[in-house]
Amino acid sequence: MNEKNQFKLVDENGKETIYDVLFTFDSDETNKSYIVYTDNSTDDLGNIQVFASIYYPGSDTSRLDPIETEKEWKVIETILNTIQEEIRKKTESE
Repeated sequence: MNEKNQFKLVDENGKETIYDVLFTFDSDETNKSYIVYTDNSTDDLGNIQVFASIYYPGSDTSRLDPIETEKEWKVIETILNTIQEEIRKKTESE
């Protein structure tokens, strides 16, 4: 990651994509660290696509691993929903 909270990934075809880091967090429930990020593309409904992976802060590797369990997705969804609700409340009160 750089100072702008961005990182670059290269896919299997050699295509480079720059991602913006939305947030990172450690889960006591799973004992793993997660990164939530976007390439600012949109889906068919116009929603910005958001991705999440397991990452390893403080290590020499820049490896991201896929999230494979339903339990992990539920932890991430809960955090995303909480953040969205806080943003919604803040926007409504302004």
